[in-house]
Amino acid sequence: MGYQQEIAKAGDLIGGQASWDGIAPESVARMRLQNRFHTGLDIARYTAGIMRRDMAAYDADPANYTQSLGCWHGFIGQQKLISIKKHFGTTKGRYLYLSGWMVAALRSEFGPLPDQSMHEKTSVPALIEELYTFLKQADARELGGLFRDLDKARDTGNAVEVQRIQQAIDAYETHVVPIIADIDAGFGNAEATYLLAKKFIEAGACCIQIENQVSDEKQCGHQDGKVTVPHEDFLAKIRAVRYAFLELGVDDGVIVARTDSLGAGLTKQIAYVREKGDIGDQYNSFLDVEEVDPTAVGHGDVLISRDGKLARPKRLPSNLYQFRPGTGEDRCVLDCITALQNGADLLWIETEKPHIGQIGGMVRRIREVIPNAKLVYNNSPSFNWTLNFRQQVFDAWTEAGRDVSAYDRTKLMSVDYDATELAAEADERIRTFQKDAAAQAGIFHHLITLPTYHTAALSTDNLAKEYFGDQGMLGYVKGVQRQEIRQGIACVKHQNMAGSDIGDDHKEYFAGEAALKAGGAHNTMNQFAA
Repeated sequence: MGYQQEIAKAGDLIGGQASWDGIAPESVARMRLQNRFHTGLDIARYTAGIMRRDMAAYDADPANYTQSLGCWHGFIGQQKLISIKKHFGTTKGRYLYLSGWMVAALRSEFGPLPDQSMHEKTSVPALIEELYTFLKQADARELGGLFRDLDKARDTGNAVEVQRIQQAIDAYETHVVPIIADIDAGFGNAEATYLLAKKFIEAGACCIQIENQVSDEKQCGHQDGKVTVPHEDFLAKIRAVRYAFLELGVDDGVIVARTDSLGAGLTKQIAYVREKGDIGDQYNSFLDVEEVDPTAVGHGDVLISRDGKLARPKRLPSNLYQFRPGTGEDRCVLDCITALQNGADLLWIETEKPHIGQIGGMVRRIREVIPNAKLVYNNSPSFNWTLNFRQQVFDAWTEAGRDVSAYDRTKLMSVDYDATELAAEADERIRTFQKDAAAQAGIFHHLITLPTYHTAALSTDNLAKEYFGDQGMLGYVKGVQRQEIRQGIACVKHQNMAGSDIGDDHKEYFAGEAALKAGGAHNTMNQFAA
């Protein structure tokens, strides 16, 4: 509904109430447009539609891949979307990622925690709600600016400008975008996963990522000691998430099934087998076992039968069972196929390095069974991107017979190599990694899990070094405020960003000429008007 239609609708409503004479239809229309989404479910349904359309667009052309950055606070997410709209004019293809790692490290009441699902499970849906609160506030702020510009154009009699601004209001694009939300391994059994998934969705999540690790042994995907669960256990949790979506009326909600099998060498359970060759039997086939003589079975041994022979799975003192070395990729491919055949929409393969050949090789195997399989991929800060890609170029040059005698492969991270041809080629591969991986490795969505964890640390270090050093206040002014002004960073007017002007507008709606507004001549934010 357009701006003028909203005004007319509000006018019809107000006109039928004799005591509402002090309510202005245009003010009502403005407030309605500034608060388009009333509940998290409204957001989840809206953003699920965005993701589904983007997935179809990617299937038609892999150049239509999507991206996101992880965030740990509503303000961080808001500023990302404001920056995206400022620089690119649209939010199309850009999402937010909510990382369980960052929630554990930065949002837990226990203080900083490792990524092991020890943080409060409700802190994740709380962050989803917070993110959308800030994104909706960004809408209200930006639309409020358009409304103020419209009033100025009317006051000056500029009919052309009035028309232009009204068209901008009618075509307004919201800051509200999909959030891919990390539910870890479900924080318990399938029922616990279902209950928590409902909280996610009610907060606004249209996309939930769940992994195949054991909940109480959960580890960060880039650390050692990962323990997976049999497929039936994981599929029960995928179904639990789907039921949560369907119960709440988000019929096209998106599920990302993440497998950590590539780097996980352990399982807590031996899968239940109904018949030879079923999914439980396939899971168990990867166990590291040794054949045993039935007469030489030790006390407390656990045995399984394979083709009429008894075998003893290798069990650790932790009571975990070991997979055969070198089976990670096969297990990973089986995980992915099974998940897509049982309700998942997208895959996440956690790898130990960003290598298109490795990822693409697994995706080709998956697509032999599921032709439209596509991935969400973690462009992780856990990878040393510079070293990895310089080594990839070094290896490619070596294989091609090029002279690499000027380089030491073990020291390629050194600044001494920054100006070399090898470093330049590596940087170009990094620059095009997302585009190339989308085309060659089936990656629909690229994300960086922890970018603002690192940017906050880096910017704070730079400011502290300058401000507490001999630069004093110039360290802040030159390194922060001057850059904000010259780069057009809206937060330089921090009162406006925090909602002061929105509040002034409301005061005027409510009290008219009697409104005591903050944005008068003595507001120091006026120093940044130019």
